[in-house]
Amino acid sequence: MSHTLIHNESKHQFEVHLNDSIAFAAYERFENGITYTHTEVPTEMSGQGVGSFIAKGILDYAKENNLQVKPECSFILSYIDKHPEYQDISVVHNKK
Repeated sequence: MSHTLIHNESKHQFEVHLNDSIAFAAYERFENGITYTHTEVPTEMSGQGVGSFIAKGILDYAKENNLQVKPECSFILSYIDKHPEYQDISVVHNKK
Protein backbone atom coordinates (compact mmCIF):
# COMPACT_ATOMS: atom_id res chain seq x y z
CA MET A 1 0.00 0.00 0.00
CA SER A 2 1.40 3.40 -0.89
CA HIS A 3 0.98 6.36 1.41
CA THR A 4 1.16 10.10 0.87
CA LEU A 5 2.82 12.37 3.40
CA ILE A 6 0.96 15.67 3.75
CA HIS A 7 2.62 18.71 5.30
CA ASN A 8 -0.15 20.43 7.27
CA GLU A 9 1.65 23.68 8.07
CA SER A 10 -1.34 25.25 9.84
CA LYS A 11 -1.36 22.39 12.41
CA HIS A 12 2.46 22.06 12.50
CA GLN A 13 2.37 18.39 11.60
CA PHE A 14 2.99 15.90 8.83
CA GLU A 15 0.07 13.56 8.18
CA VAL A 16 -0.90 10.32 6.48
CA HIS A 17 -4.63 9.87 5.83
CA LEU A 18 -6.21 6.45 5.44
CA ASN A 19 -9.99 6.15 5.30
CA ASP A 20 -11.18 8.23 8.26
CA SER A 21 -7.92 7.94 10.25
CA ILE A 22 -4.95 10.29 10.43
CA ALA A 23 -1.46 9.38 11.56
CA PHE A 24 0.81 12.32 12.25
CA ALA A 25 4.12 13.68 13.46
CA ALA A 26 3.87 17.04 15.22
CA TYR A 27 6.70 19.56 15.13
CA GLU A 28 7.92 22.94 16.27
CA ARG A 29 10.40 25.08 14.33
CA PHE A 30 13.48 26.77 15.79
CA GLU A 31 16.20 28.76 14.07
CA ASN A 32 17.79 26.48 11.45
CA GLY A 33 15.97 23.46 12.81
CA ILE A 34 12.88 21.46 13.57
CA THR A 35 11.83 19.65 16.74
CA TYR A 36 9.71 16.53 16.23
CA THR A 37 7.62 16.44 19.38
CA HIS A 38 5.13 13.60 18.96
CA THR A 39 4.22 10.85 16.50
CA GLU A 40 0.88 9.09 16.62
CA VAL A 41 -0.42 6.19 14.52
CA PRO A 42 -4.00 5.10 15.21
CA THR A 43 -4.51 1.42 16.03
CA GLU A 44 -6.37 0.79 12.77
CA MET A 45 -3.27 1.94 10.84
CA SER A 46 -0.69 0.04 12.89
CA GLY A 47 1.32 -2.77 11.34
CA GLN A 48 1.27 -1.14 7.90
CA GLY A 49 4.61 0.69 8.10
CA VAL A 50 2.93 4.08 8.48
CA GLY A 51 5.11 5.20 11.40
CA SER A 52 8.33 4.36 9.56
CA PHE A 53 6.99 6.00 6.39
CA ILE A 54 6.31 9.20 8.36
CA ALA A 55 9.71 9.08 10.10
CA LYS A 56 11.60 8.70 6.82
CA GLY A 57 9.52 11.42 5.17
CA ILE A 58 9.98 14.00 7.90
CA LEU A 59 13.70 13.31 8.20
CA ASP A 60 14.09 13.59 4.43
CA TYR A 61 12.20 16.89 4.65
CA ALA A 62 14.68 18.13 7.25
CA LYS A 63 17.66 17.06 5.12
CA GLU A 64 16.24 18.66 1.97
CA ASN A 65 15.68 21.93 3.84
CA ASN A 66 19.04 21.89 5.66
CA LEU A 67 17.38 21.73 9.08
CA GLN A 68 18.92 20.32 12.24
CA VAL A 69 16.58 17.85 13.93
CA LYS A 70 15.81 17.78 17.64
CA PRO A 71 13.98 14.45 18.16
CA GLU A 72 11.91 14.85 21.35
CA CYS A 73 9.62 12.05 20.17
CA SER A 74 11.02 8.67 21.26
CA PHE A 75 9.85 6.99 18.05
CA ILE A 76 11.74 9.48 15.85
CA LEU A 77 14.82 9.22 18.08
CA SER A 78 14.70 5.43 17.79
CA TYR A 79 14.32 5.67 14.01
CA ILE A 80 17.39 7.93 13.80
CA ASP A 81 19.34 5.50 16.01
CA LYS A 82 18.57 2.70 13.54
CA HIS A 83 19.27 4.77 10.40
CA PRO A 84 22.77 6.30 10.43
CA GLU A 85 22.04 8.35 7.30
CA TYR A 86 20.01 10.73 9.50
CA GLN A 87 22.40 10.99 12.45
CA ASP A 88 24.32 13.89 10.89
CA ILE A 89 21.23 16.13 11.09
CA SER A 90 20.24 15.13 14.63
CA VAL A 91 21.36 17.49 17.40
CA VAL A 92 21.37 14.44 19.69
CA HIS A 93 23.94 12.61 17.54
CA ASN A 94 25.73 15.58 15.97
CA LYS A 95 27.49 17.47 18.76
CA LYS A 96 28.88 20.45 16.83
